[in-house]
Amino acid sequence: MKRKHSLLAYLCIGIGVFLLLRELRIPFFVDLYSWQSLLIVIGLGIIAHSYTTKTYQNLFIGTLLFGVGIHLHGVKQYPFWIDDWSIYLIIIGLSFIVRYTKTKKGFFLGASSILLGLIFLFAEQLSIYTSWLAPIVSFLERFWPILLILLGIIMLKRK
Repeated sequence: MKRKHSLLAYLCIGIGVFLLLRELRIPFFVDLYSWQSLLIVIGLGIIAHSYTTKTYQNLFIGTLLFGVGIHLHGVKQYPFWIDDWSIYLIIIGLSFIVRYTKTKKGFFLGASSILLGLIFLFAEQLSIYTSWLAPIVSFLERFWPILLILLGIIMLKRK
């Protein structure tokens, strides 16, 4: 039997723990008092809800929020963290792969997003071997939002 308000319950628990830790000002958690951490908490709440209610379609959005929260937190807190837009493609791909583990849908899209993200991330290092690819990569780096628009349209058209 599915619990009606379990998502709201998980979010209330997660946000409550987050705000309580913020109020207590425990030294170990001082760096976690940010909106990026709130994204992580919300993502974890959605992931927990997805597994407990067996509504695995929500794993994508939960993993996406969790991954973006981790990335933005890392960019803010750690100077060595990679801050490149291609990381978002990798996070999207990982979200599709996590959802695929339970729904068996989206593996190709996830793998191709991860591969494309890695190619863009290491484009400068790969340019030695793929100089012919440089104009294509520079075009895609400028107009990559078009890929997101096309991906959205494809997802809407598919059943």
